[in-house]
Amino acid sequence: MEDYTTPHPILSDVRVRRAIAHCIDRDALIASVYPYVEDPSALLMDSFLPKTHWAYRGPYDFPWYDPEAGKALLEEAGWVQGDGPVRTNANGEVLSLKFTTTSAAFRQTWSQVMIQNLAQCGIQIIPTYAPASWWFGDTTGLSRRDFELGAFAWVGQADPAGRTLYACDQIPLPSNNWEGQNYMGWCNPVASEAIIRANNTLIREERIAAYDIVQREFAKDVVSIPVFQRAEAQAWSANLSGVRPDPTEYATANLHEWELADGGDTIVIGMTQEPDSMWALVSSMAAQRLVDRPGVGMLYTQYSYDFQPVLQDPLSTIESGLATNEVVEVSAGDKVYDATGTPVELAAGVRVIDSEGKEVEYSGEGTVQMNQLTVTYKLKPTTWSDGTPVSIEDMKLGVKIDCDPDSGATTFDLCNRIGDLENDITYSDSELAMTIKYLPGNQYPLYFLYPFSIYPSQRVLSDGRVLADVPAAEWATLPEVAERPLSVGPYYVKEWNKGQSIVLERNPYYEGEVKTPNVIFVFVADTNQAVAQLLNGDVDFLDPSTLGAGAEVQTVIDAAESTGSVQYYISGSPTWEHIDINLYTK
Repeated sequence: MEDYTTPHPILSDVRVRRAIAHCIDRDALIASVYPYVEDPSALLMDSFLPKTHWAYRGPYDFPWYDPEAGKALLEEAGWVQGDGPVRTNANGEVLSLKFTTTSAAFRQTWSQVMIQNLAQCGIQIIPTYAPASWWFGDTTGLSRRDFELGAFAWVGQADPAGRTLYACDQIPLPSNNWEGQNYMGWCNPVASEAIIRANNTLIREERIAAYDIVQREFAKDVVSIPVFQRAEAQAWSANLSGVRPDPTEYATANLHEWELADGGDTIVIGMTQEPDSMWALVSSMAAQRLVDRPGVGMLYTQYSYDFQPVLQDPLSTIESGLATNEVVEVSAGDKVYDATGTPVELAAGVRVIDSEGKEVEYSGEGTVQMNQLTVTYKLKPTTWSDGTPVSIEDMKLGVKIDCDPDSGATTFDLCNRIGDLENDITYSDSELAMTIKYLPGNQYPLYFLYPFSIYPSQRVLSDGRVLADVPAAEWATLPEVAERPLSVGPYYVKEWNKGQSIVLERNPYYEGEVKTPNVIFVFVADTNQAVAQLLNGDVDFLDPSTLGAGAEVQTVIDAAESTGSVQYYISGSPTWEHIDINLYTK
């Protein structure tokens, strides 16, 4: 018999799985790693989606802490408490389970509390704290389903995705070369069909309905226990107002709304990291984004696991009428987006997703019906910080540079979804708009977001060249791109004093209100120094990437309570800890 197709003698019983969930005091687990969190409910989950997610429609009936209910379920399942500390069944077998996770101190701390919780219900847990290289290895640990109970983290995204995690055909097995991430071996036909449907439609309400089904089945079957969202904290001076904390958007996205109560004209933000570049195409640092959002400008924001238009307006959804998803017939030689997300020429043996959402193999003859997205993207009329209006040429330059292999871009995924950048993108003659015809088979869930950058094509460089004429390979070293880019946002980068600070000044051509005209990002050695400067009044704000979630947060809380000089906000981050339950055994 194939490995991991034999039902686990203990964990295949849903009563035992529900009992395990009932016996874990998740509030206590949170307190063990975040002792300063006053309201642990803000970090608790009853689904694989955070409660603020657009696809969450809970609450769901996930088993909460109730050890008496857990003990009753274990008795019902035949696991009785005798004279010893560990339950046994009629065959004298003990209720003992192996728990595997990484050797990180954070996980060892909360899991020790969990082990004590389960012991109180008569469940023996044997822990293994493995090196991350083994636990997350390509041929070991999770990828080979080598666990009974296994803890690790996922990061929540605006697009819930989930097919590789919860569909029946995504269970890693020797026979499928261990493909998929459904490490639990969960095959619930109702949930599987719904997760596939959720990922085969681009209509928001249809996706919400499908995800709701999956979440209800997830709570019913208890194949994975969402332990908690990791905490993140930010803090700011009591003199500062307008801060909008959010788990999925950088704090400075609404920097133009921040205001100093004493009438000051300069906000100081402390950061423990310095950006490596102001060119977002080649940098993924949080420090870069914190400066970039207000200092270069945004096409859209990403609050609460969703998107809101800014320079792009409106979002180009099918519901808005700016996008269509039509069924087309493709045949041999046509360029398509295959089932693995790779642009290929259709030929015999190529596997694609057809218009009904089924993965099929092309025979080499005839046609296949596939979905094809055509999307129009519109930008508001706006002006660069040098007074030049944004133009169609700026949009064209964005496509050209972002898709140039010599640019140094961190990804070319969106470029690869378009068959021909010259012929499949058309530009308006009357407004800032372009229409893209994507490859058949591309069903990118975030299709409605403007996919490229815009660049000031007319900008004259210090050496006399015009930006549009400079090869992409040189852009990363251009001061006008990497250090002092023009902006369409509320601020622009006035100066960058390497190793010390970045200074932003109000963009004189920004049409919205900017409540505080000057901002300085100062670079500090570490979190301790950052907190000290906040408490001394030298800086006004510390974001989660600087403040972190360690002991320094308690220092801020103590100061807030004793002096009232600072404010703080603690929330659940997109990263959430969970325990997968393997339903099968080797």
